[in-house]
Amino acid sequence: MPTITELRASYQSGDLSPSDAIRTLADTIESTDREIQAYISYDTDAALAEAAKADLSLPLGGVPVAIKDVINVKGQPCTCGSKFLDGKYTAPYDAGVIKKLRAAGAIPYGRANMDEFAMGSSTENSAIQTTRNPWDTSRIPGGSSGGSAAVIAANEAIAALGSDTGGSIRQPAALCGCVGLKPTYGRVSRYGLVAFASSLDQIGPMTQTVEDAALLLQAISGHDAHDSTCVKEAVPDFNSFVGQDIKGIKIGLPKEYFAEGLDPEVKSTVEAAITQLESLGAEPVEISLPHTEYAIATYYIIATAEASTNLARFDAVRYGHRSENAANLIDQYRRSREEGFGEEVKRRIILGTYVLSSGYYDAYYLQAQKVRTLIRKDFTEAFEKVDLIASPVTPTPAFKIGEKSDDPMAMYLADIYTISANLAGICGISVPCGFTRTDDGKQLPVGLQLLGKPFAEGDLIKAGHAYEKSTDWQKTAS
Repeated sequence: MPTITELRASYQSGDLSPSDAIRTLADTIESTDREIQAYISYDTDAALAEAAKADLSLPLGGVPVAIKDVINVKGQPCTCGSKFLDGKYTAPYDAGVIKKLRAAGAIPYGRANMDEFAMGSSTENSAIQTTRNPWDTSRIPGGSSGGSAAVIAANEAIAALGSDTGGSIRQPAALCGCVGLKPTYGRVSRYGLVAFASSLDQIGPMTQTVEDAALLLQAISGHDAHDSTCVKEAVPDFNSFVGQDIKGIKIGLPKEYFAEGLDPEVKSTVEAAITQLESLGAEPVEISLPHTEYAIATYYIIATAEASTNLARFDAVRYGHRSENAANLIDQYRRSREEGFGEEVKRRIILGTYVLSSGYYDAYYLQAQKVRTLIRKDFTEAFEKVDLIASPVTPTPAFKIGEKSDDPMAMYLADIYTISANLAGICGISVPCGFTRTDDGKQLPVGLQLLGKPFAEGDLIKAGHAYEKSTDWQKTAS
């Protein structure tokens, strides 16, 4: 598929129309997605109607963008990958990011599969279907934005939106060989994003190139009065960072992110990428993020506590699944939630309710918030010495479907290098940096993670683009 930049050039030259692009995507989805199962739904007729009216003078005029099925698009279903909403809810409004996409001329096209309510790292927790990694269909695409990453890797989308609560943009981007950017908390509106953990969630772009990520980020950034956590921070011209020199930029290498548990091939691939950045003029500096070992425990207390509160709204009274066998109102709540929610969602609701309960709040939730402050302080101190931080995105390449389904802790550890950025509220990007090989010779993508100071997405774009243009990884197709 063409990139956003290439597609826009084709529109301007008259070689292609937005309607042509939608039809090409529809044909590809029809022929490919039976195996990949990355889309939950898509409405080609509605997209063609929008394409016919596309304003090509706008920054994203006529560009189709796949949407993770946790973001509301007016008139389209929003299942959140859950039986609770599947076939039972149609969005009555556009999310803040969708309004901004439309204002930039983009066309929302297709609902991408995901782990139920964004709770998972493999997209196996979707109640709708299991999405497969286009590089090896016996393996997971990552999660929870696995569908958004897979549609790009399978050439079923030009670009996509995902959401990142603990790595859910960066991790699937790394495992599927595309670019995924998590903005700083507050940079992008969360209005219309079905909440998992409100202090951690953030919407961001998933694209074929860093330049495309800059274009999409430009469109969706900025204050939204409907979201009190969306800050009034000036939005720079992210496109201006594309092509900038990175000579003299200091890149921190946290020793905790290159320690035991990291796959040797992933480690060597990421280290080679850092060497490449050094050849472009970057200066590597060893740093420490000493509270990294507490990040997983801290995250799974705070995130589940917030999930327990947020998912209380799914009570079968106003919308969603309603049990047909309830004896009374309380029984209706219990049966509907039991029938509608999957095992992982139930697990997190139970854990979150427990840590918020009387007698345990101080021992768990309050303590976790204190550790979160220490983790944020680690990054603040590190960024006094360096401009960016580089690390792996995941400890291993994509694993086999079903390999970790019975071991939740092993699944949680897949996010060890991404979770801290959400706890600290900083920005991060995953850029393809190479491959490992399976025993049967298949290539599995590896991602380089770059983390930046709050609201320093421009630095991520600058360094990510410089690296991308000095290699050929992004040109290798699945």
